[in-house]
Amino acid sequence: MVVETVGRTGRFELTPVGPYSISASARFLEGFAPAHYEGSGPEHLRFAFAADGLDRGERVAGAYVYSEGEKVVVETYGEATPKVVRDQVERVLSLDVDGSGFPEIGRRDPIVGRLQDRYPGLRPVCFYSPYEAAAWAIIGNRVRIVQAARVKARMAEELGSPVEVRGKEERAFPGPSTLVGLDGFPGLSGRKAEYLRALARAALEGYLEAPYLRSLPTEEALVKLKELPGIGDFSAELVLLRGVGVPDRLPTHEPRLGRAVAMAYGLKESPTAEDLFEISEGWRPYRSWVGLHLRTMLEDETGEISGKPKSPRSRAATA
Repeated sequence: MVVETVGRTGRFELTPVGPYSISASARFLEGFAPAHYEGSGPEHLRFAFAADGLDRGERVAGAYVYSEGEKVVVETYGEATPKVVRDQVERVLSLDVDGSGFPEIGRRDPIVGRLQDRYPGLRPVCFYSPYEAAAWAIIGNRVRIVQAARVKARMAEELGSPVEVRGKEERAFPGPSTLVGLDGFPGLSGRKAEYLRALARAALEGYLEAPYLRSLPTEEALVKLKELPGIGDFSAELVLLRGVGVPDRLPTHEPRLGRAVAMAYGLKESPTAEDLFEISEGWRPYRSWVGLHLRTMLEDETGEISGKPKSPRSRAATA
């Protein structure tokens, strides 16, 4: 990697290994409520985030991402070093994973193959950090996803730091050094502010760094995540898959996955846990990726989160 640095900005290139489409990432983000992402076109991405590292609460990063032939070009803005931004953007877009074997999964399993044809180049788009994924899990507990997304967006707007990305101001979700002193916030019910303070302390102590969590055996990482107040089985899996970016984990506590599998495979009812494990054996070593394709398909067909199905077939059936 060669990083060109000009003042406080930098530019570097990433080379995806295996299929990847930046347009697929943009479409996914626009429909992913927690991201509250308002894209300005399918061919580029704008990011603002608290940078990785134990002092990341004081370092805000911006990134402008676009394709140039086979390369993914990233322009960096803000206070973080280009190297930190590079590693973070790679993880967010799942470009740190060798995806060259993913098409073979579709050849082995025609259902997966049809999903790959429907969503060409789609890879998981992760939260900017395990810390932010865990914060989302706490904010979203026991409330509707769209409601939680509005609370998270307001926290970024009112508590987060700004960074200018190609002339447009973006705001990052507040880093742990901000949330460690959080007394409360409109829309946070019960003990959520307390849980967010505990989460921030854990992040500042290094327990939520993606490299650290990836270095642990999966089950050990899940146990450690569940030691955090407000983080249970479902939330721990979410942090591992969508914060750490683990590519090969079947989300056993995600109820939408069973419904998606039933729809895609033509089953009369949602499969049992045992059936899911059997079906997903053929998805290795990309079980997280296939799971994302399935849940994306389910949302497009049903609109159960957004309330607006995207599939023409679904719209016709409900008209």
